[in-house]
Amino acid sequence: MRRLLHVAVGAVVLAALIPVGRIVAWPQQSPSPRWITAWGSSQHAVGTATVSNATVRLIARVTIPGEALRLRFDNTFGTASLVIGSAYVGHRAQGAALTPGSNRRVLFNQASRVTIPVGGSVVSDTIPLKVLAGEDLAVSLYVPGTDVRPSQHTLAFVTSYLTANGAGDVAADETRTPFTGITTSMLWLKAIDVLTSTHTGAIVAFGDSITDGNCSTVDAQNRWEDWLAIRIDLDNDRGGVHKAVVNEGISGNTIGRENLRPAPDSPPGLERLERDVLSHSGVTDVILFMGTNDIRREASDAQVMDGMQEIGKRVKARGLKLLGVTVIPRHNNTTNSPWDAAKTATRNRVNQWIRTKAPFDGVLDFDMVVRDPANPDLIYGPFNCDDIHPTPRGYYEMGRSVALDLFRR
Repeated sequence: MRRLLHVAVGAVVLAALIPVGRIVAWPQQSPSPRWITAWGSSQHAVGTATVSNATVRLIARVTIPGEALRLRFDNTFGTASLVIGSAYVGHRAQGAALTPGSNRRVLFNQASRVTIPVGGSVVSDTIPLKVLAGEDLAVSLYVPGTDVRPSQHTLAFVTSYLTANGAGDVAADETRTPFTGITTSMLWLKAIDVLTSTHTGAIVAFGDSITDGNCSTVDAQNRWEDWLAIRIDLDNDRGGVHKAVVNEGISGNTIGRENLRPAPDSPPGLERLERDVLSHSGVTDVILFMGTNDIRREASDAQVMDGMQEIGKRVKARGLKLLGVTVIPRHNNTTNSPWDAAKTATRNRVNQWIRTKAPFDGVLDFDMVVRDPANPDLIYGPFNCDDIHPTPRGYYEMGRSVALDLFRR
């Protein structure tokens, strides 16, 4: 009887602490830990700068917490097999410096050395390192080869670090001292998975330069999907969304390649969907934000819509939710594949289809968010960086506009 009284009193106290009309949902743990991709990058080129008997320290921010890690490295565009002589990962403190004592050796099938063939991929063994959402990790790779051209994501908008060529293996060094060079390209590192008991999936932002982050601020993490990740991390009292956000954008990317002029300069979405989206761990939602570069390369509205539907068919065949995004305005220009009134008309027809007929599970209407109220075919002045991409303020508005209910079960 006393125990029942305690329960009743506790319920009354709890009820008094909950504002009237507010629904409180407690975060639910998964039945067992699962692997979920918490960070990703789309390789699309081979670098011109070479690495010789040197160490690179790559900086990546995970978007959910976890109890352990595993790392994926791709050599998609390499011109020769990549030998990783040793690898480490630790908590980044500042610059190239690590939190003392956090650096962990990375093994591959229990070996410290691994070779990745041209076009190949490798996933590390489990690394016992606890991480927090929004934490920067430093992945250090010793590359013993000579004149190695990296397979890379060129515009990462995050600073990573390199030693001078010939400096040798300093991957275990937690200080910044050996790392005298910098790069804003992401070399070889494809994905970071975390082992989590609290989160349920990953949202992949699959897009072009507006997802990649052109006109965002280097190291500020202020792209639209960065703001979405922050909002999801703060969405605790509603207990709704416990998911990672993964950026798989490539500048200049298109949906397809057929009859485009000029030809695409990166693997189109239809060709890289498996590598950059479907191969990730724990994906539950895909945000498709492409089309502007197809239109500027003379694609018709029918061609853009057909490509989106084909991506949607393949995404839904995996049981994933697909969200479409309207194409934001571009201003008329005579450079960078000219944009004109006819292409704006194509964009508007595609957007009307996305809003009303497309087979999406939801729509993010970024066109409405960034358009000029006085002229909907232009980007609003404070949000306009270069007549194509939003400013950091525009990216903030885009990230803030996303309804988190779209990702709730």
